[in-house]
This record gives sequence, structure tokens and C-alpha cells, in this order.
Amino acid sequence: MRKSPSRWEVAPWSRLRIIRVMLGVVGLCLIAMTLEAPNLFQPRAQLKAVGASTQQELREEIPAKPRRALIDGAKEDLSSTRSPQHHGSSSSGPSSSSKNHPQEEQGLPKPRPVGGEEERSSPPASSATALLHAARAARVAGAKMWQLVESNFAASPAAAKQHSSNLTTLASSPPRKNSQCPQVVIVSGDELRGTANVAVIPCGLASGSSVTLVARPLKAHPENSPHIRMLPDGQSDVMVSQFMVELRGLKLVNGEDPPRILHVNPRLRGDWSGKPVIEMNTCYRGQWGAALRCEGWLSPDEEAVDGLPRCENWLREEEGSSSKGSSSNAATRIPGKNANTWLNTWIPEPEKGGLDWRYPFAEERLFVLTIRAGWEGYHVSVDGRHITSFPYRTGFILEEATGFAIGGDVEVRSVVATGLPSSHSVVSSDLPLEESEQYKAPPLPGGSVHLFIGILSASNHFAERMAVRKTWMQSTSIRSSLVIARFFVALHSDLEINLQVREEAEYFGDMVILPFIDHYDLVVLKTVAICEYAVRNVSAKNVMKTDDDTFVRVETIANLLKNTKKAPGLYMGNINQFHRPLREGKWAVTYEEWPEEEYPPYANGPGYVISSDIAEFILQQQNNHTLRLFKMEDVSMGMWVVQFNLAQAVHYVHNLKFCQWGCVEDYYTAHYQSPRQMLCMWDKLQKGDAQCCNMR
Repeated sequence: MRKSPSRWEVAPWSRLRIIRVMLGVVGLCLIAMTLEAPNLFQPRAQLKAVGASTQQELREEIPAKPRRALIDGAKEDLSSTRSPQHHGSSSSGPSSSSKNHPQEEQGLPKPRPVGGEEERSSPPASSATALLHAARAARVAGAKMWQLVESNFAASPAAAKQHSSNLTTLASSPPRKNSQCPQVVIVSGDELRGTANVAVIPCGLASGSSVTLVARPLKAHPENSPHIRMLPDGQSDVMVSQFMVELRGLKLVNGEDPPRILHVNPRLRGDWSGKPVIEMNTCYRGQWGAALRCEGWLSPDEEAVDGLPRCENWLREEEGSSSKGSSSNAATRIPGKNANTWLNTWIPEPEKGGLDWRYPFAEERLFVLTIRAGWEGYHVSVDGRHITSFPYRTGFILEEATGFAIGGDVEVRSVVATGLPSSHSVVSSDLPLEESEQYKAPPLPGGSVHLFIGILSASNHFAERMAVRKTWMQSTSIRSSLVIARFFVALHSDLEINLQVREEAEYFGDMVILPFIDHYDLVVLKTVAICEYAVRNVSAKNVMKTDDDTFVRVETIANLLKNTKKAPGLYMGNINQFHRPLREGKWAVTYEEWPEEEYPPYANGPGYVISSDIAEFILQQQNNHTLRLFKMEDVSMGMWVVQFNLAQAVHYVHNLKFCQWGCVEDYYTAHYQSPRQMLCMWDKLQKGDAQCCNMR
């Protein structure tokens, strides 16, 4: 009699049935993939970054019929290849439609045009009206301010001469000519609370200087902020105890955070790792560098700073540290062979070559933290033990560390800074402004130019403008007037700053002063001014917009444009597609300002190029009072290009080397570069290396 299969066995006929079913499922999947293949594989081809090896890789065209949308509907999340941009949470670049298949045959949706037939993608009338009112008010105030500037110089020629003689001493920070340079600064906890927990170090630090903080971490508290907590399922809040100490530079511009020359952030209850950690970093204009995290592991010897490890080791939770990660009652082994031997038996043996001690901070336990400036970097010690070392980064120097800030869950007792410099350390090559013929703008050529570069700059960004003059504005194409570059600066609310700007503009001859009071929401007016100057003053074939904290490889971009197939309607840059506006935070956009869920395709503001016909179209719309304005100038440019596309095809060229979030290898433009980082990048570029300084 044939034995029937048990519950744990499968009959042969059942195996065959399973195999047949699986083969059928695979076959159906293959059929589905075949039907969807054009859409599945289209984004990769469309979003291929522009290379430099062949002519085909130098540009991506998006052909379409006249008065038709030029961007197809293929979406791809580029978050894995670049950082999130400040305008939205997701982005993707424009893509190439098939030359043999018009857009209607691909079933791709048309983008919503700006103005004309469909106005829904433009800011509503109320938002545009508010922006126009703000622009008019800024122009009225600017006209009055300019009259004051002119009358001041007309009434007092001696004052003008005095301002001119001060060009080499202008600074982007408050003047310190009458300040003293104490060698010791002592501030009590009560005094710090009266100054927002910032101790002023008038003349900065020098090698050998140290700053000591005596404080006590506070007891952990529930944290429900979505920006900090990462809650397990079912948990309503998380306990947090952390604080930070920072060496800061002076504020450069009203409304901007000072550079964080050194940021030290002990997190007693840990963070996403769940273990206590110390994180260190630097920050310039809100852009953080690569963080150094110490989590209790000894760093390799090759990473040593002045011979000291970047991270010391401490006992972690699995080795007997506090389960909370706060290391309360941390004990240290008693040295000596016979000293308190019975006590040493209760203290875990240290790792070979390591230290037998726990995380250096504990809740409600007093500590003494010292930051010492060494030869290669900063060295941090707690209660006399070395904890971590952080190497110096280009662009963040000791002399600019004029503030020591404390914040977070900590009670400060005192701050003592010693070994301070007795005088200001000023090097001529680092002066904000320098009188030198080599930095003056060459005369405008008689005919047209291939490329005009408009640089947006704030009125009191003296150091940034000088760094640009000393670096990429010394490119051969600019010095020979083949490429023209100009700063576009609006007026400041401070008369003294405007007087300095006027003298700077007269001396260097590379500035265009716009007659309105500067404001972030009105930056779009500077972009319109760049287009006007490029078309009417220099007859440029191509127009590039950039910022004063962006390093530009002028020769590379000029050659890229020359090698690009000549065609009207060029729009080149790091282009975002299907980008959504942020509804909260610094870059928040209200629904009144932008009711749609997506922006039109636009290139990131720190560096993009348009052809002259697009610039002329913008001026025509401006003269006809039909130009739509939005407070974000790069999004505005994207709107104008889409509107231009209604009458004439636009060729989008997308390239990630127009870097918005910092710097990448073999960059075309690098954003968020401090003046000293620009000097470093220029020095490397002169040696033939397009490399970053402190790559982000």
C-alpha cells in the first residue's frame, strides 16, 4: 500500500504544481516589465549627469514642438546623489524626451505654464501684489538713502577722501581699532546669562590659547521635538540631556549666524545611536561640514592630531558603563600594585592600551572642560583627561574665534580664557579690501562677449567680494575681457556701509549698485538687473548668475558653453524637477505665496546659465509689466523659462557639478565657500587640481 505524504512532506505532484505556478508568476512579471520598460528605464537615461568626455555627454536637450511643454513627466528622486535643497524636500533633474517620439505619444503630462492660458502655477495676485508693494517701498527708501550718500560726499570732499583711504581697513565685522587685547578673560556664570551665554574674546585665539568651562549638565528631560527625537513604536517621548560649546566668529551680516569655528556637542543620553556620544563640527552660513563623532572607540594612529588621538576610548554599555549612557558615579581604577587592591577588584579591567574610565559627562555632576589650541588642531580635555582632538579646517582660523558660546542642558559656573594674543594678528593677504591695480576690473570690450557673470552680493560682504577678486576673477578670460563679471549690490539701511560701498565701487569698477534697500525677498530684482546689464551693457551671448560665496571655474564653464551645440533657449545648471516648497522653517513658503504643490523645473541659484534670448524675454516681460515675481529668484527664473518655452523650445542642460550644497570633486561651481576656502581652492586650481577645501 502506497504511503501517503505526511504533514511535513510534499508530494511530487505538489512540487510540480508549485514550480509551474512560480514559473507562471515569473512570466507575468516579465510581461509586465516589458510593457513598462520605456517608463522604467527612461529616468536613468534622462537624468544622466553631464560628463566631459564626449560632445553628447556635454549637454542634454529636451526637444518639443513650439508652444508645448518641454519637460516630461518622468520622476526620479535624487536624494541619494545630492543633499536636499533649501526650497523643498525632494528634487530631480530635467530629462530628455525621445527625439523620435513627441511628448503626446509618450503619454507624459504637460507642465503648467506660467501666465497666459493657465495661471495657477504662478503666485496668486495677492502675493505678487504684496511683493510689488515691498519692492516699491524698498525703492523709495533706497532713493532717499542714495540722496544721503551723494549729499554726504558732495558736502564734504574730505570725508570722501577719508573713506577712500580706509579701503584697506574695511572689515566685514564691526571695527576693533579701539579694542584692547587682554591676555586673560574671566566671565562668571551670572555675567554669561546677561550676555546670552556668549563670552567675548576680543582678539581671538592663538596657538597655545585655551578656554576652560566649569559647568554642570542638567538632569535629562522629556523631549518631544520631531527634529530631535527618534521614538520607538509605542513610546510617547524620549529623555534628552545634551549641551554644546562653540568657538564663534563675529557676525558678518545682520540676519546671518556667525561662523561656528568649532562646535562641540556632548549628548549624554545618546542620539540615534542610543549610546552617549561627543560630536564636533564646523558651520559656515548654516552649512555644516562633515561631523567627527566620538562614541567610545579609540581612533587610529594615522588620524592623530599633534600626536593625540582624535577620539579616546571609554567604557561602553556592553563593557559595564551606565545603562542610561550618563555614566553617573563613574569610577577610576586606583593606580599602584598594592593600593586598595580590594577596591580594584570591583572596577573592570581596562582594554589593552586603553583607559579604564567611562563617558566623561554625567547628569548633575560638575565638570571642567578645556579647549586648547594646538599646532594642528583643537584638543579637548575633561577633568584633566584628554577626550578628543579636532584638526583645523581651512576657512576657520584661530584669530576669528572671538566668541565662546554655551547652550543646551547645562548650568554654567564660569569661563576662563588664557594665553590670548596681545595684539591683532593681521596678515596683508587676508585683509578684507586691498588697494591694488591687479584687482581692478578691466575695461568693457567694444563688442559682444561670450559670457557675462552676475554675482549677487550683500552690501557689507566686503571680505567675500575681495576673496572673489583675488581668486576666480583673476581667470584669464576675465582679465582679457572675454568674460565679464560684476557684483550686484543693493543699498544697506546703514549710511556708513553705503558710503564704504560707494568708495569700493569707484575704486574697483566691478560693482553695480541698485537703488533699493536690500532684503531677501527682493533678491529676484537683482536677477532682473543682471539680465538687463548683460543685454544692454555688454551684449552677452550667455548670462550666468552666481553668489559671492560661490567659487566658479570660469575657464571650464566658458569652454563648456563653447562646446555646447549652439541653439536658442539654453538653460544650464543643477536643475530640480518636481520640487516641492517647504511650508515651515527659514525657507518657508505659504500657500498664499505659492498655492501649488510643486515648483516648475528650475536650476539652483548659486550657479546657472541662460542664453541671451531668455534674458531678453525677461526684460520684455518686465517692460510690459507682465513679468511674474516670486521671492525665490531661482524658482522665478524657472517660471520665466517655462513661460519662454510657450513660444520657443528650451534646451535644459542638467549637471550636478554646479554644486549647490557645497563642493564636489571636479566641480564647476562650489557653494558656501568662505573667503579663506576660496583662496585655498584658487591655489589648488592654479596647480591644476580642481579639488575642494573641506569637502562637504
